[in-house]
Amino acid sequence: MASNVYECLFILDPNRYARDPQGVSGTIPEMVEKFSGEVLANRLWNEQKLAYPINGHRKGTYWLTYFRMDSGELAGFNRACQLNDYVMRHMATKIDPRLVDILVAHARGEKTAEELAEEAAAEEDAPAAAASEGAGSESVAAGSNE
Repeated sequence: MASNVYECLFILDPNRYARDPQGVSGTIPEMVEKFSGEVLANRLWNEQKLAYPINGHRKGTYWLTYFRMDSGELAGFNRACQLNDYVMRHMATKIDPRLVDILVAHARGEKTAEELAEEAAAEEDAPAAAASEGAGSESVAAGSNE
């Protein structure tokens, strides 16, 4: 079967996460690896109020994970998420291969090659722009002295 990259957003039990953040967040990579997957990025997204109560909870801890997994293993992974006491809800979405590098880099907090190229271009343009601004202000100042 084909190996795909998935984005999975988990809503975790906020009480259990507050008591043991490392333990709760550590179960997610363990579940991915149990089904022969590879975690590409794994991070806390946010803790916020839910749109509607889930199991009596009004808040949830959102956790974002990108992973590579064989498509045949995804059903087992989804079942393991449903049986996990820490996970209140989850949604795994297949990612378009053209977007994988950009999304994973963003989730890791890294800059993509495109962002680095844009910064380099901006730095090259900055000295030229500063020089032209400086020259323009000198000519105005010289014109006012006459």
